[in-house]
Amino acid sequence: MTPQATSSGNHAQAGTVHFLGIPTIVQATGATTGGAFGLVDHLAMPPGFASPYHTHQAEDEAFYVIDGEVAFVLGDTWSVAGPGTYVFGPRHVPHGFKVLGDAPAHMLLLCTPGGFEQFIVELSTSAPAPPDMAQLMAVAARFRIDIHGPLPEEPAAIAARASQATLAGA
Repeated sequence: MTPQATSSGNHAQAGTVHFLGIPTIVQATGATTGGAFGLVDHLAMPPGFASPYHTHQAEDEAFYVIDGEVAFVLGDTWSVAGPGTYVFGPRHVPHGFKVLGDAPAHMLLLCTPGGFEQFIVELSTSAPAPPDMAQLMAVAARFRIDIHGPLPEEPAAIAARASQATLAGA
């Protein structure tokens, strides 16, 4: 039997939450997409914000940069993405990202199949707060996400972009 597709709109009932201190909206969940995907909107990641270096065992990630500049590392390859850039992070490949420049970045994150968005929901707070690393590690393990630590050192050209932004803000 083929599942029936239904039309639906934004099911983000909780509004904006803070994931790792970042204002975030969960736009779609596995529950609202028949398990197909989850869609997360990171509204304003500040310059210098970086994800941990990590590997997903259960889902692929796709990133779409709306505003700002973000450096991505996939495996050991770095790239820089500006507005309108799409980056694919397949499962089993270590990856992470860092916001460059002197302005916040706005980015959509699509995970397939759905479910990863519940990791974000579980770790979210109602106001900005530093992450509880012990809790992050425990929840990540349950969601089959391996946290490897900080991002690998970025190439000199990317590090220079990040340093220029830091100097400009000083």
